[in-house]
Amino acid sequence: MTICPECGQENMPGADSCEACQSSLTRVSSRPPIQPEEERILRDAIRELHPREVLTVSPETSVRDVMQLMVDKYEGCVVVVENDRPVGIFSERDALMRIGPDAAELGDRPVSEFMTSTPTTLEANDKIAFALQKMAGGGYR
Repeated sequence: MTICPECGQENMPGADSCEACQSSLTRVSSRPPIQPEEERILRDAIRELHPREVLTVSPETSVRDVMQLMVDKYEGCVVVVENDRPVGIFSERDALMRIGPDAAELGDRPVSEFMTSTPTTLEANDKIAFALQKMAGGGYR
């Protein structure tokens, strides 16, 4: 972990700025990477992973249509977008935990009723290590 000299916050090694106070961490040293893969995680941006295009739906899209889209596209989630901004995410886990065996009865309801609201987002230029830190801290898979 990299400790912010300004506020003492622990940050993921390779982070450019402190998650808590946004102070620059570019001059803070941390232990050198052990393996080449670790070095790439710390150095490279998310765009280097060549992520696939994200599936998007509107908040009014029915749960049935969203789940069919996920099956057809073999994707585990869709981003719910309104006015070109992400307002939620609906994942396989949402389908299991929030809808479960009631899918037939709830299929015509809007996905906005079952999505996870206010998703955490990152930019393509953010470091892979930062994404991993966000995922671990937020409990995301």
